[in-house]
Amino acid sequence: MAYAAALSLKLIVDRLSKSSHISIVQNSSPGIIKSLYDDVCHLQKVLKKLDSTTINRKTVNALDAEIREAICKLEDSIESHLKNQSEEEKEIFSIDLEKLNQQIDSFTQTMREKEKEYLLEIQTDLVKEEEEEEEAAESEEEKNDGKNMVGLSDQYTKIKDQLITLPKGLYSLLGMAGIGKTTLAKKLFHDSSVSVHFDKCVFVTLGPKYQYRRVLLDILKQVSSDTEQSSYYETLSDEYLKRMVQRSLKCRKYLIVLDDVWRREHLDHLVDSFPNYYHVAHILLTTRLREVARVGEWRYEIRLLDKNESWELLRRKVFDEMTCPPQLEKDGKKIAEKCEGLALTIVTVAKILSKSKQTTESWNKVSEQTTDYWNKVATDEKQNFVFVDAYDQMYKVLYPSYDYLDQCFRPCFLYMGVFPKKCLIPRSKLFNLWIAEGFLESEYYSANRFFENLVSNSLVVETFNLHSPFWYLCNKEAAKNKFFYALNSLADGVALGIKQQRRLCIRNNILFGIKEVYDSIASISEVRSLLCTGPYHQYQVPICLEDLRLLRILDALTIRFYEFPKEVVNLVQLIYLSLTYDGKIPPSLYTKLWNLEYLIVQPHLRIINFAENTSQLPIEIWAMEKLKHLQVMGSDIPHPHSETSLLPNLLTLLDVSPQSCSKDILERTPELQELGVRIELAPDNDEPLSPFEHLSHLRKLLTLECIIVNPKIMLSKDVVTPPIPISIFPSGLLELTLSGFGYPWEEMSKIASLPRLIRLKLQCFAFRGPKWEVRQHDFPHLELLLIEDTDLVHWTVQTEYTVPMLHSLYLKHCYMLEEIPTEFGRSLKKMELVDCNPRAQSCARKIKEDEEKRCGVFFPLELTIQSSCDD
Repeated sequence: MAYAAALSLKLIVDRLSKSSHISIVQNSSPGIIKSLYDDVCHLQKVLKKLDSTTINRKTVNALDAEIREAICKLEDSIESHLKNQSEEEKEIFSIDLEKLNQQIDSFTQTMREKEKEYLLEIQTDLVKEEEEEEEAAESEEEKNDGKNMVGLSDQYTKIKDQLITLPKGLYSLLGMAGIGKTTLAKKLFHDSSVSVHFDKCVFVTLGPKYQYRRVLLDILKQVSSDTEQSSYYETLSDEYLKRMVQRSLKCRKYLIVLDDVWRREHLDHLVDSFPNYYHVAHILLTTRLREVARVGEWRYEIRLLDKNESWELLRRKVFDEMTCPPQLEKDGKKIAEKCEGLALTIVTVAKILSKSKQTTESWNKVSEQTTDYWNKVATDEKQNFVFVDAYDQMYKVLYPSYDYLDQCFRPCFLYMGVFPKKCLIPRSKLFNLWIAEGFLESEYYSANRFFENLVSNSLVVETFNLHSPFWYLCNKEAAKNKFFYALNSLADGVALGIKQQRRLCIRNNILFGIKEVYDSIASISEVRSLLCTGPYHQYQVPICLEDLRLLRILDALTIRFYEFPKEVVNLVQLIYLSLTYDGKIPPSLYTKLWNLEYLIVQPHLRIINFAENTSQLPIEIWAMEKLKHLQVMGSDIPHPHSETSLLPNLLTLLDVSPQSCSKDILERTPELQELGVRIELAPDNDEPLSPFEHLSHLRKLLTLECIIVNPKIMLSKDVVTPPIPISIFPSGLLELTLSGFGYPWEEMSKIASLPRLIRLKLQCFAFRGPKWEVRQHDFPHLELLLIEDTDLVHWTVQTEYTVPMLHSLYLKHCYMLEEIPTEFGRSLKKMELVDCNPRAQSCARKIKEDEEKRCGVFFPLELTIQSSCDD
């Protein structure tokens, strides 16, 4: 992955030119650094030219690998100079660019040659070979005619009604690859009760390599009554073909299905060829891309199959019209559930099962085996042949979703594969790692934009996880492109593929304790990222940090350290450090790790420390000028020792007590955007705490979380802190989380007036009392509201247009809540209730029913109700 490698080299070169800890030898030419930086920037622009093309990527990808190797070679040469000096006790590192001049010149020359080859390839539009491969990779969904579609009957009926009743329309079916968009479209196309309403019906597939001429020819062949004209059409110009299409459809009511649309400009170009488009045309398109789907007047996001639909589809694909043997049904339902509702997975697994032994023993092995094989030994992995084979067969169908991603989004997508399969990835951790790796050239909001792009491309879901086939795709591509190497077993640890890897993903922490694996990892001096993503391991294992001097990322939260690993303080290139450790961090870490931007230390045992017992970080913390993210649970920032003390780049400060919220400290963190405060009350302490008193000094604060770990509100009617003056909160606050304060609901008016607040989370009796009335102008921009664990009974609003932007409502453990304002239904897109009063559940169902009557299928409300009583 050349683009990611270029970003990494750019980061190194920029650091060389700006760091106060690196001295360029006097006889070195400073122009070398600037020239190299400019060359890397130019290379990035060349690589990004691929984004605007749909050409053969096989040769381009081979060149991409060669460019990546050249970049890594130069990066190793530069950093080896710093690595050699890190073994010495030095505060200032020197680098003689003259010694690197020959290598830099060679790199520059190589890049110019590769750039020419690269540009030549992307200007070539001959894609015959790849097109043949893609045709061979056609999915089961594309092969069938949709007549025997299973599931999605609710969406099918609603879309069908719109096609029949509306005079015209542009309809978009949106969803990830393999979800069933094409099958649904084909069933609509072949449904005689639909086609009878149209004079002409056409079904054409565009695909990522859209060719205008081919589509016009396909349309003409379907609308023409003279089938012998096909060879004649081939001789006509594009403009004449366009006129013939217009002539064939003119003055007719027609339905055209455009399957697999990849670019909006392709759609705009093609629709221009259709006559009477604004009067009688019905166009149904399917797409993986939200940007394309937005052009539709009516948009339908195709859902995943539920458990019953999944089993019915699996059963039909294995046994056709025959019944499933009763002894296989239980295991069959388990297998279907493991397919996660994705139709293509179900069909592919069913195809494999239909060719294997259909015995109780064989099906039981498949149903009981875990597909989470990252932490299994090699012998266990072999038992997952059904799902692994299925993912392999699906790979070519899913691959274009990755292959046609813009260059800048690819590394971010692949990186999600380092996390365990089917896990919910912490948003902040993912974004921080993206930034620390250098994938993003700007900060947090760029990360949000990048993630939203991946969601819009139907690669990931908004809950920050990957469906298993896409997780498999990430890992397969990462291994092929040497993006990261995953160690699942002893065999992985000693395989030849581990050599010259720059990112290691350890999915079983026990592997560190095996000498062969330990030695193998220690021998890879090029490693820049060590990511321990396996299950939490509460026993200390040896990590070969003394041999990995070039580490930039060390994520070891899933390993417990009995003693602080002293080797860490010699990792001067370290940007991101996270680990689990109960003791105090040595002061030398803060003075020697001058590149550190992310410091996260969590305790193994989370024992409540009362305010007077909280510890403080060493005073040296104020020397960490590059620090962006600080989270050391149970430790506070010490008061500044001088007027010049400053943390100028600190953006996030988490898990501190109110003692870290003093005026002296907050004034010296001027860029702070996210603050998390934990209050731990002493049993005999009745003094009110006020973590909010000096928040007005944080003019850039966007996110605030303040929780009382051991609230007394269940034992007392008194609030923990006095009411909050609205002037305390910065007016730019976007997200607020409160827990355990016990404020009366009347005080909510002060929060409700915040002009930019979009997310509000109230947990563990943050507010208390039986009644809350939301006023007319409260929460003008609130989009998400969570209420968890409350004694609220009656919840009302003054007018039907209160909280006009609310689209996500989460109510959890609201046992006494009897009503939900029905007025919220006008804007809600998602509502989730967990263990709530049955009356509240009935109210939620009524809101959904009312909205379906009001809006039909255009903007459906997603309602989820979970109750422990039903388990």
